[in-house]
Amino acid sequence: MELKTARLTLLIDPNKKAAFERLCAQQDLTPSQVVRRLIRDYLAHHGVAYQPSGTGDDDEEASAPARRGPRPRKA
Repeated sequence: MELKTARLTLLIDPNKKAAFERLCAQQDLTPSQVVRRLIRDYLAHHGVAYQPSGTGDDDEEASAPARRGPRPRKA
């Protein structure tokens, strides 16, 4: 599960939003849970791989300086 989050803002017809929220409530899900699932399914359907935030690898890459070329060997 992802440990970090980012906000996604979108515009939607108010009536469609209300219907969506009612359906989510009937299924005991939050709209955010459903949208996150839709995004995961969409990425998987299109074969797009990603590393969930907060799993460690992305933290190292973000804080480590960019490398150019092979690392010099130690003698």
